[in-house]
Amino acid sequence: MAFRLSSRALLLASTLGALALVTVPASAQAPAPGAAPAAATPLPPGSPLIGRPNTEGAMKLGPVAPPPIPATAEKLATVPGKLKLPKGFNIELYAGGVANARSMREGEKGTVFVGSRLQDKVHYITEKAGKRDVKVLVSGLHRPNGLAIKDGTLYIAELSKISKIEKVEDNLEKPTMVKVYDDLPKDEAHGWKFIGIGPDNKLYVPVGLPCNSCPAPDTHAQIRRINLDGSGMEVVARGVRNTVGFDWHPVSKQLYFTDNSRDWVSEDFPEDELNRVTKVGEHFGNPFCHQGDFLDPELGWGRSCDEFVKPVAKMGPHTAVLGARFYTGDKFPAKYKNALFIARHGSWNRTKKAGGDIVAVFLNKDGTVKSMEPFITGFLENNSYHGRPVDVLFLKDGSMLISDDFNGAVWRVTYGNPKSAAVKQ
Repeated sequence: MAFRLSSRALLLASTLGALALVTVPASAQAPAPGAAPAAATPLPPGSPLIGRPNTEGAMKLGPVAPPPIPATAEKLATVPGKLKLPKGFNIELYAGGVANARSMREGEKGTVFVGSRLQDKVHYITEKAGKRDVKVLVSGLHRPNGLAIKDGTLYIAELSKISKIEKVEDNLEKPTMVKVYDDLPKDEAHGWKFIGIGPDNKLYVPVGLPCNSCPAPDTHAQIRRINLDGSGMEVVARGVRNTVGFDWHPVSKQLYFTDNSRDWVSEDFPEDELNRVTKVGEHFGNPFCHQGDFLDPELGWGRSCDEFVKPVAKMGPHTAVLGARFYTGDKFPAKYKNALFIARHGSWNRTKKAGGDIVAVFLNKDGTVKSMEPFITGFLENNSYHGRPVDVLFLKDGSMLISDDFNGAVWRVTYGNPKSAAVKQ
């Protein structure tokens, strides 16, 4: 099933005066006749620009860098009015000033924890007497993107290790981190982690492909699971390029995960994926086959897409599918019960960007995809971003939170009459 939406240095030169006084011989200013031109500076390993075609159109494309600081209150106030939701739903700012807000988890006492891919901090949000506060839980970390919580213990996934903070909500001011697992690669490319604790009480952690497209080392392109003490590692799925969101079906308990397909084949292929794990050890194709039916033009020679598990849905080309959570509450209309909500971060390597939205995926009883529909649109307008959704989280009160790393903010979605708490910026 395919899903597409059409949407929309400062340089200082204070030494010039001094340089003007230096006379350079003409012979030193021009290369010798027949000399080869200077070689271009090589890209660092894993750079997303490796493989970019040397064409005018492609050379204009590159990752969309978020602003260096969170958006101001004035800027944030303009965003909800640009967003479109189904009738009866409301969206409001839950918290600003959460730099590079990414993965989210809620504690038993209602504390919301927020990870980061680019910052060195994990933040937490508390609400008291109608006001919300944003504070730093821990800092000095390396890509603390992934969070999971169980029985009061918060697990934090950095680039190459996972740590825990026991009784975290009782120790918000003086948390103590204890390392749980560090048998992880140190590749920066696709090295940030999304983690979760499954119905089997095990911690699931992905290891992405350390490049855009390359033969996968045996230690990469997979989803692992470990016991909560870090022991008993097992590979659950292979052929997974870069999953940054997954959840378990509330009835079947099967794992559904998003996966970002490779870049630089074309603007329209391959599409990102939604996949389902039905048994341990399944291979989902990467780097040989993408979107279930598209052989890689470089690494697919001699292979067949029929060798691999096909996605349950195609999610659009380069839409950057990230957070995925099932709705099990009772505050939304009945049609959304057990639906899977997915945040599409939005593309950077398409001339006409796509994604930048939240979609709702409805499943058949056998776990296949019945339909998909837009839930929130408007983060992407006229090929520019008003925000970029990363993760979704359903609170105990039945409302939905959406993290936005572009604005450094968290948004809240409710159904019916809106009830707001003041936000302390």
